[in-house]
Amino acid sequence: MILAEVVIGGLPGWYILNRWFALNPISGVDPAGQAFNFQVWQLLTYMFMHGSFSHILFNMFALWMFGMEIENLWGTKKFLTYYLIAGFAAGLLQLFFTPLLGGSAAVTIGASGAVYGVLIAFGMLFPDRKIYLYFLIPVRAKYLIGFLVILEFLLVDSAGSNVAHLAHLGGALAGFLFIMFDKSIDSPVKRKLMGSRYYSSGSSFTNPFKNIGKNFNIGKDNVEDAKFYD
Repeated sequence: MILAEVVIGGLPGWYILNRWFALNPISGVDPAGQAFNFQVWQLLTYMFMHGSFSHILFNMFALWMFGMEIENLWGTKKFLTYYLIAGFAAGLLQLFFTPLLGGSAAVTIGASGAVYGVLIAFGMLFPDRKIYLYFLIPVRAKYLIGFLVILEFLLVDSAGSNVAHLAHLGGALAGFLFIMFDKSIDSPVKRKLMGSRYYSSGSSFTNPFKNIGKNFNIGKDNVEDAKFYD
C-alpha cells in the first residue's frame, strides 16, 4: 500500500491527473474555469494523490508506524479492505458535507482520511500503548488519538483552511464503526463500550452504544489553494 501511494502520488501534479483522479466536487468550476469533473472512481483514486513530498511523507510515515502492527494482527487482505473503506468513507463525507457547511469548491487529494481510520484502529486495539512525541514524551495511544479526533471536530469550520478536516473525521468514523460491528475484532475499547453481552450473544449487530455512558472510561486492558489536502 505504501509503495502504491508513493508511486502514484509521486507523479507530477498535472492538471489532467487532478481532473480525472483527484476527488472533484459534484458541481462548480475549477481555477481554470472548467466545470469540475466528478467521477465515482475518484472516491478511491484521490487517496493515492498528494500535493507535495512532505504531504505524502507524513501520511506514509503514519501509515507505516501505526498500520504495520494492525496488518500483522489482521492480515494483509483485511487491513487493505479496512484502509480502502476508511478512505472511501472519508471521501464521501468530504464530498457531500463540505457544501452543506459552506465550504469552498475544491478538489481533494491525499490519504489522511484513510490514515485517520488506521489511527482509530490502533487506538482501539492498543489503547494503552505508549507513543513517544518527538521521540521523548510518552503519551498513551487512546489520549493522543482521541485528542487528534477532537481537534478535527474543532477545525471543521475553520475559515480559509485547505485541509480536509471532514475527510479525516469520515475516515475515523468509518474505522470506528468497522471495528465495533465486526465480531471477529476484539479490542479493550470495544469491550468497554459494548459490555459482556455482546460476546455472550455471538451477534455482530448488538447495539454497540448501549453502554457507552457508563463504560467510557478505558482501563489498562492491555496529521495549494485549489485543493483540500487530506
